[in-house]
Amino acid sequence: MIAIDVHLDADAAAAMARDVRAGLSASPKELSPKYFYDERGSQLFEQITELDEYYPTRAEREILSERSGEILAAAGIPGTLVELGSGSASKTRHLLSAMRDAGCLRTYVPVDISEEITHETARVLVDEYPGLIVRGLVCDFENDLERIHSDGSARLIAFLGGTIGNLYPGERREFLTRIAALFGPGDHLLLGTDLVKDAARLEAAYDDAAGVTAEFNKNVLQVLNRELTADFDLDAFEHVARYDAREERMDIRLRSLAEQTVQLADLDLSVQFAAGEEMRTEISTKFTRERLECVYAEVGLELRGWFTDTAGDYALSLARIA
Repeated sequence: MIAIDVHLDADAAAAMARDVRAGLSASPKELSPKYFYDERGSQLFEQITELDEYYPTRAEREILSERSGEILAAAGIPGTLVELGSGSASKTRHLLSAMRDAGCLRTYVPVDISEEITHETARVLVDEYPGLIVRGLVCDFENDLERIHSDGSARLIAFLGGTIGNLYPGERREFLTRIAALFGPGDHLLLGTDLVKDAARLEAAYDDAAGVTAEFNKNVLQVLNRELTADFDLDAFEHVARYDAREERMDIRLRSLAEQTVQLADLDLSVQFAAGEEMRTEISTKFTRERLECVYAEVGLELRGWFTDTAGDYALSLARIA
């Protein structure tokens, strides 16, 4: 059985315009990382995940491949898997297979912004897992968490890929508070987080030798050129990736190589850049177990499971209502 509910913002273009205007008018300037992921941006990110320098995706796959059974046991053998930012569900198949093998697999709830990918993934999974019910939700999950379906069975809500690290502390607290508010008896959160490590290794992961990450970062300017009739010259900016040890996060920016003025016709906006001026496009916070326990405690959750890859680079943590 497949049921897909679509709740896309009919005024997404206006929302983007508001976000970009606010970000380019701020000091320092900033763009939301959500605008990285047009078709080209998604292709580039897939390339990034296969780079030698970029370990998080491999590490997360290792944990899911080898420890999904342990994760499910610690979560009380849930009957429903909810995945935020599900995409093609490539990594979560390990969890679905472990649930099938444990005899508890009932429902999969993919939550994603792409209607096409959600429908295609649902069709593939119901063939792959006979009897599976897929109740998809097409929406911006940052805004529509409260629409997530519950059929009364215990749920495992998975938020993978280290995406939680892209949120500032206040945004992260609000997001996790809203997730905690969804919890019923037996519900758990499975959260993917990159761990604190050597700064040189972190910076290499976000500034690879082949330049794929730089191209990915600069692609956001191409998105603005297309969607907002802007005239960013991609060659007039360079990719900057550095580790902020005080905040324990990667800070990703675009640096203007010259004094320049950019026009965004659809916004009737002119934006001045000084030579050397930097515009933030993403943060990626890194965690320790102790820091994550504090993050959970702030929103009324408690850590109930901790699963790392062999190298200790990355963690999946399991949390429930305290």
